[in-house]
Amino acid sequence: MRGLGVMLAAALLAGSVAGAQAQTMSYAQAAGLLAKSCGKDITKLCPNVNLGDGKLVACMEKQITKVSAQCKADYATATASIAKRDAAQDSIAQVCGRDAAQLCPGMVPQDGNLLSCLLKATNVVSAACNQAITDAGYR
Repeated sequence: MRGLGVMLAAALLAGSVAGAQAQTMSYAQAAGLLAKSCGKDITKLCPNVNLGDGKLVACMEKQITKVSAQCKADYATATASIAKRDAAQDSIAQVCGRDAAQLCPGMVPQDGNLLSCLLKATNVVSAACNQAITDAGYR
């Protein structure tokens, strides 16, 4: 049960902050990374804190000077990657608009078929669109 709490706490930490690498990580990957490197800190520094309402994040931020160096580093990596993923997802329509109009005529934005079309056309889709799709976690 304690392990589950640490995983949930790590997931909340990963999803709470705002990137910085070629391929972004998913919330599950971020939670796994943080559970591994921050689990002991969470258990030690915030043992009775409820997971919801940002209370765990607030507790960890309050205790940041006591958190291990590895936890701090992995937290920064995870949050930067999640922020990059979120930004890429928000920008797909703009970044891939021209590619979608040329390669997937008649398909509607926000439709999974449009993304499928762009993914099938990877070899001719612009580099910026391909990168946005990768960063958004759709590939």
